[in-house]
Amino acid sequence: MTQPNQAGPRRIGQVRDFPIDTHMHTAFSHDSNVLLELYAAQAADLGIREIAITDHVDFLPGSPGYRYFDYDVRRRVMVDAAARWAGKVAIRHGVEITYESRYHDEIGEYMRAHPFDYAIGSVHAVADSPYARGRIETFASGKTVAEAVAPYFAEVERAIRSGFFDTVGHLDQCKRWLLPWFKPSDFATIPEAYEPLLNALVESGTALEVNSSGLRYPEHETYPGPWVVARFRQLGGERVTVGSDAHLPSSFAFGLEEAAEIVAAAGFDRLSLERAVDRGDLVLPDRFLRTS
Repeated sequence: MTQPNQAGPRRIGQVRDFPIDTHMHTAFSHDSNVLLELYAAQAADLGIREIAITDHVDFLPGSPGYRYFDYDVRRRVMVDAAARWAGKVAIRHGVEITYESRYHDEIGEYMRAHPFDYAIGSVHAVADSPYARGRIETFASGKTVAEAVAPYFAEVERAIRSGFFDTVGHLDQCKRWLLPWFKPSDFATIPEAYEPLLNALVESGTALEVNSSGLRYPEHETYPGPWVVARFRQLGGERVTVGSDAHLPSSFAFGLEEAAEIVAAAGFDRLSLERAVDRGDLVLPDRFLRTS
């Protein structure tokens, strides 16, 4: 268990001396223009030994990320970058798939035809989602927090049980969209809503991602929060990872120190990447593993 910070709240920033950042977006994503080389250079400077590049692939026709990049072109870029940075930073060819159950078959076909080192499955506020900017006020008004999260959580559970992904991304990111109606603390009042998701993770062997991007936003909480990670461990969860979900250089590795402290406090001593691969090089640094 990590020691409490005796000096009071510290300024959140980019982690140093760390095994991996498993979630970031480059110019191969519709919502980023960061070059892969910049992330690699940052990783080398910060002492982050491995990065997984997880650009978006969406399946809703007309959406900004719809089949956004050419797989073969991107794969060549990844292979070339991995060769250039060998011995300094390991670069993994990853992907973040927007999971929508209506496109389950298409997603499965795509994943079988396009191998990746690492795959995140995430639920996003696509154009016709109840969480989309022009629809969420009508959807959320008058609902309880349990009712407001229900469609999102149901789709997240389907993503987990699909078996397509190494990890599920930002398990309860709907906290961000629902903030005008519900505070992050309100989510702790509905632990029963999280149980099906956590049980699905345990049963499928899918890793839980502790996504630090929420620390950059007004909710100031990871996706999911510490109590959810602790409950995952209690239920028998064995695989957990952390990712910054960076779309900008300033967001790379941001908040991963705090995310790793949450992971360590829950009883995990290492991170995961590929499903069912136990890698000794992803053990958390000693500073997270001190006992009180």
